[in-house]
Amino acid sequence: MLRNILFNCLFLFLSVTATFAQDKQLFYVGTFTDEGAEGINYCSLDTKTGAIELLTTFKGIDNPSFLRLGPEKKFMYSVSRTTPEVEPTGGYVVAYKLDDHGGLHFLNKQVSNGSGPCHIDVSPDRKYVAIATYGGGTTSIYPVKEDGSLEKALTVVHNNGSSVHPNQTQPHAHSIKFSSTEPSIFSADLGTDQLNIFHFQDGNLGRYEQEFVKLPAGSGPRHFAFHPTEEVIYVINELNSTISAVRKNGDTWSVFQNISTLPKDFDGESYCADIHFSKDGQYLYGSNRGHNSIAVFKVKPDEKLTFLGTVPVEGDWPRNFGITPNGEWMLVANQRSHNITVFKINTETGMPKFSGKQIALPAPVCIEFL
Repeated sequence: MLRNILFNCLFLFLSVTATFAQDKQLFYVGTFTDEGAEGINYCSLDTKTGAIELLTTFKGIDNPSFLRLGPEKKFMYSVSRTTPEVEPTGGYVVAYKLDDHGGLHFLNKQVSNGSGPCHIDVSPDRKYVAIATYGGGTTSIYPVKEDGSLEKALTVVHNNGSSVHPNQTQPHAHSIKFSSTEPSIFSADLGTDQLNIFHFQDGNLGRYEQEFVKLPAGSGPRHFAFHPTEEVIYVINELNSTISAVRKNGDTWSVFQNISTLPKDFDGESYCADIHFSKDGQYLYGSNRGHNSIAVFKVKPDEKLTFLGTVPVEGDWPRNFGITPNGEWMLVANQRSHNITVFKINTETGMPKFSGKQIALPAPVCIEFL
């Protein structure tokens, strides 16, 4: 009798624990320490209520703004922007190992080979890390050792050029991503209005016959998202608040649509930042800093976008946002209002709705789900 009672108690405990784990989505928040933050925040989202809890903060790294987990979720990498007095190149790329509880343990760091490192990605085979630097206009490739630490950069590319906007007097590499379907790396350069295309092999960056896709003058490409087929790329443009849709035809990439992220009656100042797909790939979202909203688009069968409207972010300066792996929640990192706001996504209409939940955190600028 006692044995059965103990067994039932153990079963109930394990069931409750499993349910609790299923109701929690863990995530990391990259921040700007020179705007009041202390490091990388580790948080939990209740996927039933939308409530966020700060679990801990990993300190000791300057401005760990953009974060990227490796494919196996065993290692994480961040960019770190510093002053020239600390590091003449202007920053680092940093490697961490994750423990079984999501804790971060510093492995090593390498110089960023350009000031203002702002974006990072990990290759699908986790053998390489790539970063982009805004101030230096460089892209760099770092081999990853078996223990997750980084070797010195194997390849560094210095972009060249400028464009028509006052913020485009020099190159500003603002994002970088590995393709999962071909040996290519793409990088958006805000300063030159180009989506650069690199051939990638054995850690080396080369050039295809088509070196880049030229976007509208003064647009300022910032981030981009691959369509699920990876035959179309959607680039969000910071300086003119648009999204450019780029399609591959044969061996050539070209723009086939430019669409605004703002309502027609808005006449204020606004700058786009981040871009993400819904889980099912039917909707695309972009953030507007200034208008302080999330723009919502329907992706049509021909891959063109239809503007559905905007949703206020309940904060100021939405630099980054993320959609939970289950596709049900959107978290918006509002840099200037120092908060993360939580939205429930209507999976039938694609529209996010503010849940009423938020958390105060200094200078949040990146969301990375575990």
